[in-house]
Amino acid sequence: MTITFITGANKGLGRETARRLIGHGHTVLLGARDPELGREAAAALGARHVPLDVTDDASVAAAAADVAAHEGRIDVLINNAGVHGPLGDPSGLTAADALAVLDVNLIGVIRTTTAFLPLLRRSDDPVIINVSSGMGSLALTHDPDRPESRVVAPLYTSSKAALTMLTTQYAKALEDVRVNAADPGYTATDLNGHSGPQTVTEGTDAIVSLATEPPGAGTGRFVSRHGEIAWS
Repeated sequence: MTITFITGANKGLGRETARRLIGHGHTVLLGARDPELGREAAAALGARHVPLDVTDDASVAAAAADVAAHEGRIDVLINNAGVHGPLGDPSGLTAADALAVLDVNLIGVIRTTTAFLPLLRRSDDPVIINVSSGMGSLALTHDPDRPESRVVAPLYTSSKAALTMLTTQYAKALEDVRVNAADPGYTATDLNGHSGPQTVTEGTDAIVSLATEPPGAGTGRFVSRHGEIAWS
């Protein structure tokens, strides 16, 4: 039985990923900051809620200890939790704005990955999936035919560019773990006011594909629902 831990999984892409992976036979551990919403989502899906705030060292450590005590390992870690931060004109951005976004989208991934690596290394086929975005790609955000080029989200885009690069560095360094990034595409979620043209199911295609690959699949890749893409 594949045991999968998903951060930020009480709604949106995280919840839909949980639902689909349960359908694939995974045991899903649903990480959520809000205890009530986390419990409700887990009960509805048939998952187990694990309290987790990726911005809090103690919370992340407690979540890893909880999983160690109950499941003893995980096979797949999906770093999904994310925030978009201020949109539009960056003239008024503050350091506090930047730290708040990076603390979730980048540093939170580092916190969680470090805490859960010992549990992953108890798996026969450990996998890390970082939910990044084409919004962090220079090529896509400069292509007038792409929706990514028409959005100004300075901190979100910066954090996702950093997350994709972080993914490649983990993939190079962790030879015993497959580490890949997923680009969900422009999906209708709370993060964008449900303005995206893709359904939440379409938005989870890349994540689910990476989570259900056979052992020996590649590492250090950036994957969308249409396949592997070059990141630049």
